[in-house]
Amino acid sequence: MMYQYPPKDVATCMASRRVVFIGDSVTRQLFFQFAHVVDPSLPTGPPDDEQKHADYIYTSSTDIQLVFYWDPYLTSNHTRSILHPGPRHQSSSDTPALLVLGSGLWYLRYPESGGLSAWEATVESTLATISEAVIPLADVTVMLPVEDVVPWKLSRERAAFMHPSDIDAMNSDLLHRIQPPALRDPFAFLPFPSRRPSGLPVALPLVFNKMLHPLQTQDGLHFSDLLVTMQAQVLLNLRCNDVLPKSFPMDKTCCRTYPWPSMLHLLVLAGVILWAPVNWLLARRFSPQSSGMPLLRDDEIPGLALSFAAAIIYVADRTGFWLKEQKQFDPWTFGFLCLLSLALGLVTVKRADNDLGFLNREQTDEWKGWMQIAILIYHYTGASKISGIYNPIRVLVAAYLFMTGYGHTTYYVKKADFGLLRIAQVLVRLNLLTLLLAYTMNTDYLYYYFAPLVSWWYMIIYGTMALGSRYNERTVFLLTKIFLSMAFVTWLMSEPWLLQTIFQFLERFCNIRWSAREWAFRVSLDLWIVYFGMLAALAVIKAREHRITDHPRWPLVVKTSSALSAVILLWFFAFELSQPDKFAYNAWHPYVSFLPVGAFVVLRNANAILRSASSRMFAFIGRCSLETFIIQCHLWLAGDTKGILMVIPGRHSRPLNLLLTTIVFIYVSHLVAKATGEFTNWICGSAKPPSLPTSQQPSNPPPSARPAAEPQVDTEEGHEVIFMVPQDGDEESRKDVEGNALPRDPDTPARPHRRWIDRLAEGSSPQPSPGFRVWYGDSEWKPGLKTKSLIGLAVMWLLNVMWS
Repeated sequence: MMYQYPPKDVATCMASRRVVFIGDSVTRQLFFQFAHVVDPSLPTGPPDDEQKHADYIYTSSTDIQLVFYWDPYLTSNHTRSILHPGPRHQSSSDTPALLVLGSGLWYLRYPESGGLSAWEATVESTLATISEAVIPLADVTVMLPVEDVVPWKLSRERAAFMHPSDIDAMNSDLLHRIQPPALRDPFAFLPFPSRRPSGLPVALPLVFNKMLHPLQTQDGLHFSDLLVTMQAQVLLNLRCNDVLPKSFPMDKTCCRTYPWPSMLHLLVLAGVILWAPVNWLLARRFSPQSSGMPLLRDDEIPGLALSFAAAIIYVADRTGFWLKEQKQFDPWTFGFLCLLSLALGLVTVKRADNDLGFLNREQTDEWKGWMQIAILIYHYTGASKISGIYNPIRVLVAAYLFMTGYGHTTYYVKKADFGLLRIAQVLVRLNLLTLLLAYTMNTDYLYYYFAPLVSWWYMIIYGTMALGSRYNERTVFLLTKIFLSMAFVTWLMSEPWLLQTIFQFLERFCNIRWSAREWAFRVSLDLWIVYFGMLAALAVIKAREHRITDHPRWPLVVKTSSALSAVILLWFFAFELSQPDKFAYNAWHPYVSFLPVGAFVVLRNANAILRSASSRMFAFIGRCSLETFIIQCHLWLAGDTKGILMVIPGRHSRPLNLLLTTIVFIYVSHLVAKATGEFTNWICGSAKPPSLPTSQQPSNPPPSARPAAEPQVDTEEGHEVIFMVPQDGDEESRKDVEGNALPRDPDTPARPHRRWIDRLAEGSSPQPSPGFRVWYGDSEWKPGLKTKSLIGLAVMWLLNVMWS
């Protein structure tokens, strides 16, 4: 993977040193493009066409000296002075930071120079001088390959002497004389400190010829400035990637070794990777029942899954064991992957025997699944540069947040469970993998922005619903709270100093360096969609209570809203495609994102057939969507999302590489989803939750039999789901003594006041106080939830303070 160097980073790398180019017209063109990258104010070509065969010396605004010596045969006095520096010029300050030599085409163009034999002698002498130098002639010395030509575009004079076969022979000779160190070191992928290579201290960028394209040249010899600028960037990557600090994000994988972890980082990494395997080995070595013990017990699988995932993710994106490739957007690839995914999703559609209801669990899993697949394809193909694709993807992220608002609001209205256990279950489930990768990959918690973003909105939803919760059954009161919360959060995000103050506090006392500006952008982009989800949840609940769907005109409402939703979706796509760029759309997004999200919800639930059908393939991905969103950064993508992981090298192996990495990526995500669900239950000390309500279950069962509400931590699937409101007709009808139907009780939270006869039947003795058991759990030596939470926070604080 290459890094596009801006002038600021070039200045840091070169540190006011010299850069010397020696060669022919091809080398001269490369020099001017290199100089223009270093300092955009410098020219991109010779200022005078009549003085092309001349030397040029420039000094950039950052005090980097850029020198070009015209010497197509590498035999001039300037070349000899560079190759044989005197005692005065052997200090490190006088040594060039980069020395670039280019020759060959003039030997072919002018046979009187001696031709191929003379070129071979010059190259042999030059390389011998470089290899015998006691002090390196430059920090990095580059011998350019002889540039390929486009024969049918050459002038008659050039075409008579510049033959592709001769150029191939010259480059083959260079390749055999200069052994690239990476090909000689079988352990180059390991993150060890650099070792001096055993070959010549000369780089041969043969990739230069692979970058050429006939459409990028007019004369068959000199190529476009755009293409040559990319070659200049290759030189900068070669010189600077191993010099600049090797910190997150690891988006410079070319021409560098990976950094060795710090001692603390290594301890954390080893602890996470080895903890479960060591426990597994010890259990079989010292357990008295080890002879009859199965290979893997159920309680050992989650730990082994996380250890395996951490190991393979680290190897994939923090070592050179597998290669990384630059993203290149191709509309055909993007379209093919989207159509293939759609076809697989449609093939696996299944129908339930009954109406599963509005936004049922299977439907929301499917929704999360196909959205996640679209986001994965978007990231893999590098489609973020395309505004027409970026804008709908932003809506998909908003749809996730809509489900967050809808699901948690439904839970708190229905269950009124505002205890610590519920908070811990949600936050641990959302953040366990994110925190694990932040430490093992030495990244940033906010880098995996989705989990922090959903956690942020969950806490806002919790605060909104918990404040004055005993009055939540009053619709006006609840609506007032929601709108006041919306106003408060809007004001909070409009005052940047508040976030900056909080983040400065975290940096000073916790060594946490987060960007307040970046976080404000993430939150503000979807500022109100969560509240739309909260209002939708409240509307659905009240519609159930008042049996609005039983109204004779309800079918007309459904048809009208479906038609309107279709129009809204068409309008949205026309609107987003009309925006000049994605930045212009971002300004509109907070105000319009609820329209396509709401329209999709209406259309997806327009009738019983649609509500009862769902795609198993999409639902499978949806059940591990959180994990795929996070793990993709390192295991499917690479370079911290900047590139693509290549387990099979070669441009022609891309389809097979995509297939293999996708299988591994999805499998690891599925394992981790189940494992994090189990770890959440262990940390929170919660038992396996009961199953969801079905059409045979009453929506108001007695408190002891009432099912766990959603979103809930599911030990079987390990994912967060949306709480579904039971459908009309799901409950047993209540009748009076004469057999007449009675209206059902409103489905409200548990009432704070019970009848005196109920309290008397339960007994008047007060429940014993838990005392300190709230800290250490039910048994004497078992830590409680608060103790685990405090220990976890303390450990993370110590790690942050000590981290370097």
